[in-house]
Amino acid sequence: MPLYDTHQIKIYNTLSGEKEVFKPITAGYIGMYVCGPTVYSNVHLGNVRTFMSFDMIFRYFKHLGYKVRYVRNITDAGHLENDADIGEDKITKKARLEAIEPMEIVQRYTVDFHNVLNTFNFLPPSIEPTATGHIIEQIELIEAIIDNGFAYVVNGSVYFDVHKYNESNEYGILSKRKLEDLIHNTRALDGQSDKKNPQDFALWKKAEPTHIMRWPSPWSDGFPGWHLECTAMSTKYLGEYFDIHGGGMDLKFPHHECEIAQNQAAKGQDPVKYWMHANMLELNGARMSKSTGNYINPAELLSGDNDVLSKAYNPSVIRFFMMQASYKSVLDLTDDGLQAAEKGFNRLMDAISLIDNLKSSSTSTFNVSEWKQKCYDAMNDDFNTPILIANLFDAVKFINQTKDGSASITSEDLELLKTSIESFAFEILGLVNVSKESSGSDKLADAVEILINLRKEARVNKDFALSDKIRDELAEAGIQLNDSREGTTFTTN
Repeated sequence: MPLYDTHQIKIYNTLSGEKEVFKPITAGYIGMYVCGPTVYSNVHLGNVRTFMSFDMIFRYFKHLGYKVRYVRNITDAGHLENDADIGEDKITKKARLEAIEPMEIVQRYTVDFHNVLNTFNFLPPSIEPTATGHIIEQIELIEAIIDNGFAYVVNGSVYFDVHKYNESNEYGILSKRKLEDLIHNTRALDGQSDKKNPQDFALWKKAEPTHIMRWPSPWSDGFPGWHLECTAMSTKYLGEYFDIHGGGMDLKFPHHECEIAQNQAAKGQDPVKYWMHANMLELNGARMSKSTGNYINPAELLSGDNDVLSKAYNPSVIRFFMMQASYKSVLDLTDDGLQAAEKGFNRLMDAISLIDNLKSSSTSTFNVSEWKQKCYDAMNDDFNTPILIANLFDAVKFINQTKDGSASITSEDLELLKTSIESFAFEILGLVNVSKESSGSDKLADAVEILINLRKEARVNKDFALSDKIRDELAEAGIQLNDSREGTTFTTN
């Protein structure tokens, strides 16, 4: 019997604003779509947190025995800079600045995206479709919306008529916004737009002569609107009604709101049963922003080559840090928080490494079955990883007590504890036991640390020639030592 038969999950559904018992549309099967990156720059750390949340959810569904089709798209057509309607195409802009083909930009940053996610031990999605690979489906969707009277064509561009749609549907049903309020808070059109109303959004844009990425359509040579691609790809691979649509909180409006409107206008129904949104990642109590300098990218976080944090952190430490907060909560990335997470992660890994050497006894002073159920209860309650981790540390305390001889465990409970804690830590949370699986980079760090200590000793002994030699030869090998009041760290070139 699959585990999902005995585990009832509750999910917070953004559409209803409540936790709901999760019942897949088809028993034993789950269709899940998550909005992926627009590949015009290195992946943002906040995006990594969103994708990590859904990676954890994907992992838990698979652990319970569900057959999951997880679709996460790549936006490689490049939406415009202002609600997908005006401004310059982000990918075209980057290509123009670097004087290369747009698809070179797409390739470069798609590879970066995959490399970063692999570093954090993500499972790959079942399908990773691209916007440019589904232009035909998007054109067909636009034609259906026009045929049903919810879109209009002006000068080769096609716009969704939000006011017309709202006469028979509710625009704002997901974000809990009212069209009347949107109208009140919107500037009047300046006469330069083809839109009937400011709230209307582009389904297809006619390309200007200088626009590089363009495709033929019944209306013009142009390109699809940003919101359209996810509607086309999600329903193509998951059906016209599927279980879960996820993404970052920032996508709830207008992107996901427009997805609902498009699908209702084309097919007469909301395509999604459960809408899920992961919350934002802050840095030192403020919004991450390149313009203010309050920003760090994944590579800088992993290498320690930044002015924000005191050191480099292992990918699993960062993952453990992010799992300590609910996916629905704003998470503040701080040096203190990462250092505390590092200590906690090491305690957990050390305890797991001790299990194989524990001696069994005739009695158990820890109810392993009850503890295991508490772990499942946490995950079943809207994927409550903070409570799961608290329960894991109850087991850590017991493992250390057993090692010291102040607690005992039977051989049967010992095996159950081992398999359970490893499942929750590695299979579900996606952590990697770096103490057991030391990578080449870890071994490099250990070797450089030895040389740093030798250099420190040389400097104490005033042997500055040896100290400089260690520094210079490491630099020639591509390893840069960085001295500060807190000590010496290193980065690799």
